[in-house]
Amino acid sequence: MTPSQAEFRAWPFQEARTIIAQRQPAGDRPVLFETGFGPSGLPHIGTFAEVARTEWVRQAYGYLTGQPTRLLAFSDDMDGLRKVPLNVPQPQMLEQHLGKPLHVVPDPYGESTSYSAYMNAKLKAFLDAYGFDYAFQSSCAAYRAGHFDEGLQILLDKVADVRAIILPTLNESRRAVWSPFFPVCPDCGSVYATRVTGYHPERGTVDFVCDGQVGQVPGCGACGELPVTGGHVKVGWKVDWALRWFAYQVDYEMYGKDLIDSARLSGRIVRLMGRRPPVGLTYELFLDEEGRKISKSVGRGVTVDAWTRYAPLASLLYFIYQNPRRAKRLHWDIVPRCVDDYLAALRRYPEVPAAERPEQDVWHLFDRGRRVPEYGARVDFTTVNNLIAALGTDSERVLVDYLERYDPSARRYRDTITGLVQKGLNYYRDFVLPGMELRSPSSDERAMLRDLHERLAVADEADEETLQAIPFDVARAAGIQPRALFQSFYEVVFGQERGPRFGSFVRLVGKDKMLEMLASRLQA
Repeated sequence: MTPSQAEFRAWPFQEARTIIAQRQPAGDRPVLFETGFGPSGLPHIGTFAEVARTEWVRQAYGYLTGQPTRLLAFSDDMDGLRKVPLNVPQPQMLEQHLGKPLHVVPDPYGESTSYSAYMNAKLKAFLDAYGFDYAFQSSCAAYRAGHFDEGLQILLDKVADVRAIILPTLNESRRAVWSPFFPVCPDCGSVYATRVTGYHPERGTVDFVCDGQVGQVPGCGACGELPVTGGHVKVGWKVDWALRWFAYQVDYEMYGKDLIDSARLSGRIVRLMGRRPPVGLTYELFLDEEGRKISKSVGRGVTVDAWTRYAPLASLLYFIYQNPRRAKRLHWDIVPRCVDDYLAALRRYPEVPAAERPEQDVWHLFDRGRRVPEYGARVDFTTVNNLIAALGTDSERVLVDYLERYDPSARRYRDTITGLVQKGLNYYRDFVLPGMELRSPSSDERAMLRDLHERLAVADEADEETLQAIPFDVARAAGIQPRALFQSFYEVVFGQERGPRFGSFVRLVGKDKMLEMLASRLQA
């Protein structure tokens, strides 16, 4: 590690240095970074963020050490369906399969072989779209392939010790029946209607009975003896985490602050099994507009699908990158600002000396700076949205033409500009247009708009600062604060409380178009 590298303060480098200090894999084994996904619902931005952030730490580690690394994206598709999410189709069909492993529950969308296969495909599609270098591992396949056999036998041998770790954290009613093992009923397929009634470490088996109930679905009453290997049982959440860490020798895994206790307990269990827990970053959560944790099961929060309908995927990554230890409210009003911040970062990047670029956000977003796109146009997402609102057109060609006349350098970035227009049109149709209400001006406002129209008609269109001074002159002449004039202007002309800078907007749409808009509102 060079002295300059040691000084990098970007958070992925801080995490990488912790790994260097605490984990040194023996032999040629690559350093393993893991992320976990519960495919009980559509992957939301928190899911995507965990993979992205882990990849950025992995890149920083590789940059500092040159050592080989792997990223494992693990999906717990052996988990049972506990409840039906509110945002998936065919809820009545899914209710019939409560308690069964997700990999055997039918796909309510009718596109994949199972419920979890559909959810896993959605996650992989987004990771692939951005070119993440990862290996995907399904829990079902891992159990059946024997990845966990050694660990499962150790857990069975030490079941009393595992129970001693977990039972003090449970309420009294659960302590008597809790087991690290969840047998999969060979008759009805349920994994959550079963319970363990006996342990046989010498045979590698457990006794079970299927007499529980999940939702309105009762167990079938079957009982018997099952091996703990081969996918006949799964382990519960805290034990599952420890089992993965043991089996794959995970070196790094981050987790949300709501899982701090789970990580602590899992760490104790994996030590009991004979290995160390991984290094991990505790990150803050994504919150919805009301400050609640986003959730797959109730369909609360913004999905990656939805974000990419309204904004570039890279802007989402830029948002995700910022300070993972700070909670972030995630709602649609922040999307335009996120895109503008991302574009501003791209503009700044070429001016940053090469030795300092690893400290830049976009260096981490684009494969250690190897694929940072060039973008030097003045056009941002706010500009695009303002233009769409002003012209009221769905014509992509017309909008791109306006933007290229406003900023001729935009022609060099036509693909990016066209993408912004496409996303902006989606955003405008879905979020701006439904709430837009152009109110009629009062008599005083009408007089100010008329004065604004007259002053603009004789102004020099090429001088943006002269154009920007016009509404201030109108406000002064009317004896009101400029803020009050701008609020009236935006509400009457744009149907919203805030809007674009006047001079920049006139340059964007042209003086004639602005005069036409003012004349139209004077007649309202």
